[in-house]
Amino acid sequence: MSLRDFKLLTFDVVGTLIDFEKGVMDYLRRASGKTPAELSDAAIYKVYLVGRERNYLRSSQVFRDVYRHIAAELGFPNDDAHAEGFQTAVLQWPAFPDSAEALRRLRRHYRLVAMTNADRVALSCYAHTLGDPFDDTVCFDDTGVAKPDPTFFAYNRGRQSAFGYKHRDNLHVAQSQHHDIGIARQLGYKTCWIERRQGQEGWGGTPEPKVVTKPDYHFATLAQLADAVDAAFDTPTRDR
Repeated sequence: MSLRDFKLLTFDVVGTLIDFEKGVMDYLRRASGKTPAELSDAAIYKVYLVGRERNYLRSSQVFRDVYRHIAAELGFPNDDAHAEGFQTAVLQWPAFPDSAEALRRLRRHYRLVAMTNADRVALSCYAHTLGDPFDDTVCFDDTGVAKPDPTFFAYNRGRQSAFGYKHRDNLHVAQSQHHDIGIARQLGYKTCWIERRQGQEGWGGTPEPKVVTKPDYHFATLAQLADAVDAAFDTPTRDR
């Protein structure tokens, strides 16, 4: 198997391309005024994950309720201004420093498709932040379900088949073992794990997987994947 064998890369967006952990933590630190010594990142993420699980619908709408849950549990300021500020901040989460350039490089070789639990409003903001790199997008508003629901993957597989792409053409690229890598492997996808938290303790703002699935490709950054792809395509194809 070679990276030259794929024609289509599907991407998780939030956590893989967009640094939502930085966005979440920056806002909550400002709102609370509490330092890591006073309240650890792990303690905040634990409450955040519960709040997000309870408010899993459209991301451009429900994060004010996620904030309300966090504020109530951790004693943060719990007023409309802070809740609305957190919701607005969701649409402004930053990209990882390597994301836009790596996507530009990858697009020279593949069709790029976003597969995100974000809704259409949030996705449009993230795509703009990333330099509008996607040839196609599938989001929560399209599927009505969120990953790791297999229906999400089935929807996109059918959609891409309409453009002539086979299942074997697809490499799924993602950070989340819980939302993406595990279920994608179960469904027969080739997978690339971008382990954004490599070297850090715990799973941060992403649910801990029941099992860590071994991917077909494994990199710490998207730039490393782009480097590997460039190297693969620079290698002459052997006669068969």
